[in-house]
Amino acid sequence: MEEKKLDLNSIIGFVLIFGILIWMMYQNQPSKEQLAAEKAKKEQAASLTTVKVANAIGTLNQIDTTSANVAQIEKLKKSLGNFAYSATLASAKDTVTTIENEFVLLKISNKGGYIVEAVLKNFEKFKKGSGQLVELIKDNNSQLNIQLITNDNHTLNTKDLFFEPKLTKVGANQILTMRLKAGANEFLEYQYELKPNEYMVGFNLRSQGLNKVLNTSKPLDLEWDLKTYRNEKSISYENRYTLLNYEYGDEKFNNVSDGENQEETLDKVKYIAYKQHFFASILMTETPFEKAVLKSNKLVIDENKDTIFVKQFNSKVPLAFSNGEVNYKMSWYFGPSDYKTLNNYDKNIEKIIPLGWGIFGWINKFIFIPLFGFLSSYIAYGIAIIIFTIIIKIAMSPITYKSFLSQAKMKVLRPEINELNEKFQKEPAKKQQETMKLYSKAGVNPMAGCIPALIQLPFMYASFQFFPSAFELRQKAFLWADDLSSFDEIMKLPFHIPLYGSHISLFPILAAIAIFFYMKMTSGDQQMAAPTQEGMPDMAKLMKIMIYVSPLMMLIFFNSYGAGLSLYNFISNLITIGIMLVIKNYIVDNDKIHAQIQENKLKEPKKLGKFQSKMQEIMEQAEAQKKAQQKKK
Repeated sequence: MEEKKLDLNSIIGFVLIFGILIWMMYQNQPSKEQLAAEKAKKEQAASLTTVKVANAIGTLNQIDTTSANVAQIEKLKKSLGNFAYSATLASAKDTVTTIENEFVLLKISNKGGYIVEAVLKNFEKFKKGSGQLVELIKDNNSQLNIQLITNDNHTLNTKDLFFEPKLTKVGANQILTMRLKAGANEFLEYQYELKPNEYMVGFNLRSQGLNKVLNTSKPLDLEWDLKTYRNEKSISYENRYTLLNYEYGDEKFNNVSDGENQEETLDKVKYIAYKQHFFASILMTETPFEKAVLKSNKLVIDENKDTIFVKQFNSKVPLAFSNGEVNYKMSWYFGPSDYKTLNNYDKNIEKIIPLGWGIFGWINKFIFIPLFGFLSSYIAYGIAIIIFTIIIKIAMSPITYKSFLSQAKMKVLRPEINELNEKFQKEPAKKQQETMKLYSKAGVNPMAGCIPALIQLPFMYASFQFFPSAFELRQKAFLWADDLSSFDEIMKLPFHIPLYGSHISLFPILAAIAIFFYMKMTSGDQQMAAPTQEGMPDMAKLMKIMIYVSPLMMLIFFNSYGAGLSLYNFISNLITIGIMLVIKNYIVDNDKIHAQIQENKLKEPKKLGKFQSKMQEIMEQAEAQKKAQQKKK
């Protein structure tokens, strides 16, 4: 066999291939600009990593100061800038200082200088006897951070830097001063002051000498995060009443819309409240924040799985420099969302309790809260709700009487109204005129039955705002309900029913039954009393449908509501049924009403009111126009 030799063509081929590879490598190498950008990026990353390393090891003086580590120390100092001074102090350790009184226990960390644990000592989670205290802050669910821009354009975050703590006592007050030092006399200071028997914590934030260190051309950005823990038995109920509230401008109050990734930007903000159902974390300032960006995010998407956290709140506010320094007098509140407690501080923070707007809020503030507070201070809360309901219903009984009396009068007039309907079937305007004349002769006001009902509506709506917000009901038992502020479960279901839930509550069932009989009783009288109106032939059918729809809605939607509200509705409807039975059987006499109406007819008709006169005038004009059109035809 002939041996193959490397010929000239093969050699030329290999050389060309090698040349092409060299050319491709040269063309794909980064440019000088790309290399510079990459180098800067690496240096920035190294700088940020260095800061993290400096804080992770806690203190520069813990590094062995041998010649081998001198370069490392200098590099750490350079990346920290003037704030390397704080890292050389003995306090540059991730430890906490505790301040507490009879109500709260707070732990403030050296690292970041902010509260890392806030425990309410007199309240338990989920249910009484659980042994788990309410912890508003724990396990890094909250952070307070200020972004610092140094004169040499380094960006530092206070949450990564170490503060020097100093705890002192002035009388019974505990004062904790946390200083982030850039030198012996240059520092950023947080000062916490806790008084005995208080949920309010004084919080003063100031700087000294930092105008030499920081870029003061724009405000410092303060950011406060909180991921709220679930504290109540019903997570759906707690989620409904957990909101980010704020006061801004001229005592204007509002809240960030509920839902996922909601955001508001406000001016002149005076306080920011992360309100949970029955507890709140509030930041107040004497000098309003010029602008605030507030964010709220709903974390409960699936109530069967999302059971630890409820909402994620975030606030970002600017701290303005004045003469090269920052100085803000602020306060923290960590405590119950109780109207009386919040109102005692005289800072408008009681507005976070949703008592309703306008007349509904007035009813709650000036009637429901004082009355229920008085009753519950002497008797058990369940009994207090019953007596409270009885008092409200008795106070409203004259209105109930007038409403029922009007229905009785309309019922007596029903045969005559039907005659007018048949007589003027083809003349609607004439029929309305004659009907109005009949009402006038008989001395009956058809609106008299509606007005009393309308008067009662604000009280009913106010109760829907009052009971879910009544902190006093939290973990108070009554009969089978172990917590009047949550649902009164009597049976756990092995499955989940949409809208209804996975349990059965008894008070909503009782309330639904009471509503059914109340509507059954009143709808019959209303149908008998109400005249048949043209264009509304299905009103009777609608009333019959509502007899069943209303109790069903109560049964479904109130199953996860607080037992206190369902108890109130049950007793309220029960009392109303009793009052109406008494009025119907012992007070209102249909024969006397009929005789009085016949007597009224013989008298000179009463002068029509402005509204009735106007209506009659309109109907007469309509009738005249109709006759004129008929003549033209």
